Amino acid sequence: MVARISLTLDCGDAKLLGEFWKTALGYVDEPPPAPFQSVEEWHASFNLPEDDPVDDVAWLCDPDGVGPALSILKVPEPKTAKNRLHIDVRVPGHGTPDERWARIRAEVERLVEAGGTVLEVFTGHHVVMADPEGNEFCVAATSA
Repeated sequence: MVARISLTLDCGDAKLLGEFWKTALGYVDEPPPAPFQSVEEWHASFNLPEDDPVDDVAWLCDPDGVGPALSILKVPEPKTAKNRLHIDVRVPGHGTPDERWARIRAEVERLVEAGGTVLEVFTGHHVVMADPEGNEFCVAATSA
């Protein structure tokens, strides 16, 4: 049996990062498990204090069920160091190196418009970026 993984990202604003990562990955909000009709209903089933808002977390999933789930959780402490694990956003498609690089650049522009920041460019290969809270990730092409 192959284990499936999910990723969890700590943050200060789960709603902001949830929207960014849905844009970056093409993910959607994960629906609540059966028999719950809403995330709020599911959250209430945990019997947590009333001041524990649902907005402190975002549960995202690949609509095709291929990629790992992504949980984004609000935590009290700020990010203090470089990520030890990061996400690679792989731009699909094949072609010449110049065509792949053009697709990478276009994706980087799209993610900057969504709130990302370019940290470093490795021309022709990949771009290191940060999400709106400074979590590093790379944009690269799929393997040729």
